[in-house]
Amino acid sequence: MKKYYALVSGLVQGVGFRQFTMAEAKSRNLYGWVRNTSDGDVELEVEGPEETVEDFIEAVRNGSPSSQVENVKTTPIDQVEHKNKFDVIL
Repeated sequence: MKKYYALVSGLVQGVGFRQFTMAEAKSRNLYGWVRNTSDGDVELEVEGPEETVEDFIEAVRNGSPSSQVENVKTTPIDQVEHKNKFDVIL
């Protein structure tokens, strides 16, 4: 299982990016969460099979139709807090 923390910068707030991220994760049966940060970025944690997580991160890098992703910084982590689902945290 692969586990990542990711910080996404660019035009990613107010454009449905969190919902896009959740839909991409759910379509791949991944676990984790996504939320806005106070400085305009979006952060997430994701857990799942290595190839599936890598595919998800690539989708996040490409972004939703209304977003403009400038950078995705990923960091491997030991644990992702989830309840066997992927959530948007408000």
